[in-house]
Amino acid sequence: MEDNLPVNVREYQELAKKALPKMHYDYINGGAEDEYTLRENIAAYGRILLRPRVLIDVSKIDMSTTLLGYNMSSPIIVAPTGAHKLANPEGEVATARAAAACKTVYKRRDVSATLVRRAESLGFKAIVLTVDTPVLGRREADIRNKMVAPRMPNLEGLMSFDDDLDSEGGSKLERFAHETLDPSLSWKDVEWLKSITSLPILLKGIVTAEDARKAVEVGAAGVIVSNHGARQLDYAPPTISVLEEVVKAVAGAVPVLVDGGVRRGTDVFKALALGATAVMVGRPVFYGLAARGEAGARHVIEMLNRELELAMALCGCRSVAEVTRRHVLTEGDRIRALL
Repeated sequence: MEDNLPVNVREYQELAKKALPKMHYDYINGGAEDEYTLRENIAAYGRILLRPRVLIDVSKIDMSTTLLGYNMSSPIIVAPTGAHKLANPEGEVATARAAAACKTVYKRRDVSATLVRRAESLGFKAIVLTVDTPVLGRREADIRNKMVAPRMPNLEGLMSFDDDLDSEGGSKLERFAHETLDPSLSWKDVEWLKSITSLPILLKGIVTAEDARKAVEVGAAGVIVSNHGARQLDYAPPTISVLEEVVKAVAGAVPVLVDGGVRRGTDVFKALALGATAVMVGRPVFYGLAARGEAGARHVIEMLNRELELAMALCGCRSVAEVTRRHVLTEGDRIRALL
């Protein structure tokens, strides 16, 4: 056991900042434009208070849950993120050893179809379609740093890119995004994706009741409340603030997951109380990966799980099913109490 291990995600973030080149840290940690949503993703969790119940036997805590028919030991899962090699040479392989990984869908449908078939053959259990990136958000740190698009081995032999990806007034990443992202992506493409795979499809990037209901209508197996880690549209709402709206809109038809801003097990508890089936973490895993490789990524997940277990015990919840809306007090609750 190493001495002086980080004791929380913020300490891992500090180590990651020291370990990584500025360009790579800024890419992982940065957001769009003024980074208002980036800050609010975290701050919004801080405005939700917990309502603990006491004198309950919490000698045994069960954090297990189910998602899409699969049993999970915890409701905390790794968000489908890319470019892990920016944090550590072993990249996604190291992350996959620490937790399960997912993939997304590209502009060229033949490439997407190949990736889907590959995922099926490798035993993946679901497809995550990221729906909030028809174009790349304006990430000013990447523009300033002239960020280079990370190599993606999954696309080798499927797509070719110019070695010189420079673009005037922008980052090399923007040119790469232009080649891979599809501004024409629409609901009909969800139907196309359903037609080429039997795997359940989750839509990632839903932040409104209207889109949540539409996702159910087109046959999505689940929705992920996400603003792409605040990297796309600045001044989009923080995800935890719209989670309850989305949960009410789907009315139990499909599971609802959430990502963005999760830094503590108490954040996970709050999301579960507001209706999330599971909670995804992205940047914290990158921080662990950058600081200590696979062991760091695993330690981050373990820390969050321990923090969640503690929060459940102190709030009198012996299982995930016992975490309910009555265990949290939101900003809206407090305002309504004053009226």
